[in-house]
Amino acid sequence: MKALVTGAGGFLGGAVVDQLLAAGDAVTAFQRGDYPALAARGVHVVRGDVADAEAIAAAVRGHDVVFHVAAKAGAWGELADYRRANVTGTANVIAACRAAGVGKLVYTSSPSVVFHGGDMAGVDESVPYPAHHDAPYPATKAEAERLVLAADGPDLATVALRPHLIWGPGDPHFVPRLVARQRAGRLRRVGSGENLVDATYVDNAAQAHLMAAARLAPGAACAGKAYFIGNDEPIAAWTLVDHFLAAAGLPPVAGAMPAEVAYAAGWVLEGVHGLFKLPGEPLMTRWVARELATTHWFDLGAARRDLGYAPAVSTEEGLRRLRAALQGGAESKG
Repeated sequence: MKALVTGAGGFLGGAVVDQLLAAGDAVTAFQRGDYPALAARGVHVVRGDVADAEAIAAAVRGHDVVFHVAAKAGAWGELADYRRANVTGTANVIAACRAAGVGKLVYTSSPSVVFHGGDMAGVDESVPYPAHHDAPYPATKAEAERLVLAADGPDLATVALRPHLIWGPGDPHFVPRLVARQRAGRLRRVGSGENLVDATYVDNAAQAHLMAAARLAPGAACAGKAYFIGNDEPIAAWTLVDHFLAAAGLPPVAGAMPAEVAYAAGWVLEGVHGLFKLPGEPLMTRWVARELATTHWFDLGAARRDLGYAPAVSTEEGLRRLRAALQGGAESKG
């Protein structure tokens, strides 16, 4: 298989590349940065931006499948920047696939596209998109997902995957932020701490992408559909946070604040940042407050049925690997 991976230099994109190479596939990496380690492993590296229609069109030619992993993530920022990367970029990838005759497009989405601000306990893919999103990231990812699913047809088969809260060794965002805030004494539990979440170990998320590509074809059961992906092991959110902190050799979270207070703080801090054009992200946003205090775990039955998905790495094993990586062990993510 000749595969192109957008965002191949990122956390999940890199894991997808790892598994493609292990399967013996020919891989092209498309990303904005320079990653010499990819080229050293035999990956054909192309630098570019998915928002550049000509650049992505040239990169896509000659491939059998495109894994569109690249995205602008985060809890704060200008809507225009998110739209350029997530919506315009995805539209360009779809157009490039059609122009080049690529038959398969596997898109990395997010469960946040259907997050309505409340608990989501065991919901399946029938849950609708909300009328409003609290942040540019889920809003633009939802718009992009709709574009991908609508593009499915006899010449281009598409599928969208929604891995929830990806973590593991090499994570540049979620776990490092928790660790940094705990070391600075600024990490507080939001809400009761009893809300359940099902986070996804990075290798399981990558595995789902390859399984989707293997099953994807015009008219296939998975064509034109979205799928939740997780470890299928719901756990109290703040217990999981404490496990991540323990993997880094840190104590558990000690302080707490009511969810309502966190949401109000997010509202105020968003206003201050927007009014004064402050750099960086607010310490809290409305979207993050709701995400931290509510339940998020999903029925993976459709992914098991249509993709053959079954998470290979348990949460316990993933934590062992994370601990080894964070504390300087010789073991890696696998």
